[in-house]
Amino acid sequence: MIKRSSRRTCGVASALTLAIAACGGSPLGPDPTDAEFDASLGIDLAAMTETASGLFVLDVVVGTGAIAAAGDTATVAYEVWLADATPIDSGPGFKFLVGGGAVIAGFDEGVTGMRVGGERTIVIPASLGYGSDGFSTVPGDAVLVYDLSLTAVLKPPF
Repeated sequence: MIKRSSRRTCGVASALTLAIAACGGSPLGPDPTDAEFDASLGIDLAAMTETASGLFVLDVVVGTGAIAAAGDTATVAYEVWLADATPIDSGPGFKFLVGGGAVIAGFDEGVTGMRVGGERTIVIPASLGYGSDGFSTVPGDAVLVYDLSLTAVLKPPF
């Protein structure tokens, strides 16, 4: 897992907290290119790859194991922050069906194509998170920053 000394870890992994968003109308988003990232996050969008959907991806470590693809069960360690470095959640072993719609679209897309042992930072626009609706106690229109580590991939049949 990518470690940053100025970050705190909060919460326990859960499917519900994988998609929390930040305050609307603030410098947090909804588009990553409009967001003001706290320096502690180390986000440089120019050094990242932008996908057709607007997700920004940076492979910090390219793994050597199996590749996560739609239909696989992936196990991911993750940490997530708002653009202002407010910690949202983290988890050591979140399992989900890739492409199954159980997580926000940006998380799903961000894990797809990773290799086991890989570490990736993704910046998720509001449109691939919770949009303008937000989730739970956090309002919408947020840009989310995830550090991901793919720890396992289970290929079907299970």
